[in-house]
Order: sequence, then structure tokens, then C-alpha cells
Amino acid sequence: MPSRPRSIDFHAHFSDPVVYAKTVPHNVMSGFGAKVPPPDAPRIARQLDPHLQVADMDDRGIDMHVISSSQVIVGTWWAEANEAQDLVRRQNDRAADWVARYPQRFIGAFDLPLQDIDLALREVERATDQLGLKVANLPAGWGGHYLGDAPFHPLLADLERRNVLCFIHPDGTKDPWYQAYGMWNSIGQSIEEVKVMTSIIYNGVFEIYPALKIVVAHGGGFLPYNMARLDRNVTNLPHSMANISRKPSEYLRNFYYDTCVYDLDVLAALAKSVGVDRLVMGGDYPVGNDPLDFLRSAAFLSAEEREAIVVGNAAALLGY
Repeated sequence: MPSRPRSIDFHAHFSDPVVYAKTVPHNVMSGFGAKVPPPDAPRIARQLDPHLQVADMDDRGIDMHVISSSQVIVGTWWAEANEAQDLVRRQNDRAADWVARYPQRFIGAFDLPLQDIDLALREVERATDQLGLKVANLPAGWGGHYLGDAPFHPLLADLERRNVLCFIHPDGTKDPWYQAYGMWNSIGQSIEEVKVMTSIIYNGVFEIYPALKIVVAHGGGFLPYNMARLDRNVTNLPHSMANISRKPSEYLRNFYYDTCVYDLDVLAALAKSVGVDRLVMGGDYPVGNDPLDFLRSAAFLSAEEREAIVVGNAAALLGY
């Protein structure tokens, strides 16, 4: 395989088996323990075995996966800080092990114990300096605060200083209403993405940390298609501009977005709204669709644009 990959799936999940067993009863995919094992248990097995995952990558023609824990399954939001730290460390060690075994196939993302920012900062240092992991895998927030809120600014400052790429993938809405009809997944994730991106925009994160690089899962949820309402508040509710110097819509291009949107019309609208140069391929492996097939069917993309999404944009972000 060439040193520069030909395709990168930025949204692929893995887990440590011990962490999985410990955490799944607490998280949204299992209905907080009501459905253990969760309904997707056969596919979840593919998150636990790197050999199975590489075989699937070969079948799909995908060179590299950015492997991140699926926080709707193995999130540690429910744990006390020290227990969360222990689980996160084990998970990050597993990511480093997968990368060591398949250095040309996997790029590792690391989790953090957001319950305690000092512990989180220590784990950033360990994960990057000792384990060599390249991406911070972040939920939308913790403890009623979203990532753009002030309690997380020391963490964002450190990630910017270290030039660590961030991947925001919500760990799920905890409101039990969303458990009906699988709404925690069908609409809940998109709502959480709206909330975390809005918190980042309105708290002026990109004003304070302009070099921070953030990829948002699932194409940014609903937010890229609702910006006119936020922009309307520039004049209707001018106090909303307290921390920002541009219209909210003008911050959309400060983010990057994966292509896990399941609808070509939505992908076309996203590309028009934020630009092809802000898109990276993402398939939500092993529960999503084949991201290469999805992009091949996007007739509105030129060959050069498709190449940028499949590999070029992610490779630039990851330093290939």
C-alpha cells in the first residue's frame, strides 16, 4: 500500500471487549440496560476484532479507517471520574494496539474522561505523546454543558496547541422519550449535533481558538440547513452576537463534516452549504452504509471533488 492512502473512512468504530461489557448497560443503544445485548450485537462484534474489520475494508476497497469508540455504546458519561479514566485508558490502549498491528490500515482516536478536565488533559498528553494517537474522539458534552461552554475551554486550548484533530460524535440524548421508535438514533443524534455546534459558534470558540480543527459526525445533523434562523437573530436578537464577529452561518466552514447522511440530496445540500473541501468520507462502520458506494452514486460530484472527499481532505487533516 502506498504511504498516502487511496481512501480514508473517517467514521469507523471499534472497542475494547472489557470496556464494551462494562459500559453497554449504561448507554443509549441498549436503552440504558433494557436491551443487553443491544439489537445490533452481530455487527457490534466487528468493532471488537481488527481482523474482521480489515477483511471488511478489503471487501469495500477502503485503505484506512479512523477508528473511534462508538460512544452511544461505550460512553463513560455515567461513571465517576476515576472509573471513567480507567475505562478510557484501557480503550485508548486498545486503539494503540490496533494501530500497532495494522499501522497502514488504522488511525487511532482517543477518548477522554470529561468528568474531570485535569484528568482529561493528562490523558490527552498520554494518548498523543505516548500512544501516538492522532484524533480526539469527543461526545457533544458532559454534565449539562456542551463542548463550546466555558468549562471545556482549557481542553479545547490544549487540543489546539497540540494540533490535535477533533471528531465530535454525540454519546446520545439521555432523555428517555427518545428511546421510543429508535428516535435516540434517527433524530436524537442530529439534535445533539445541532446543540454542540451551536454552543461552539455562539460561545466564540473559533474566535478564541481559530486553529482548532473539528470534524462533526453525520454531516453536522440538522444545523447546516437551519442557519437562516440563526442569521435572522443578528438583527432581531443582537445580544446573540455577544461572542462572535460574523453571522452564525459564516462559521459553518470552520467545521469539517463526514458524509454519513444516507441521502444524496442531503449530501448535495451539505456540499453546497459548506463546500466540498470541508467534507470527509464517513460510513459509520459497521452499522452504516458503504461510504465508497454512496459517493460513487453522487453524480453531482466531479471526479476531482469525489477524490477530495474520499481521501484528499482527510489526508491533509491527518498529515499524509
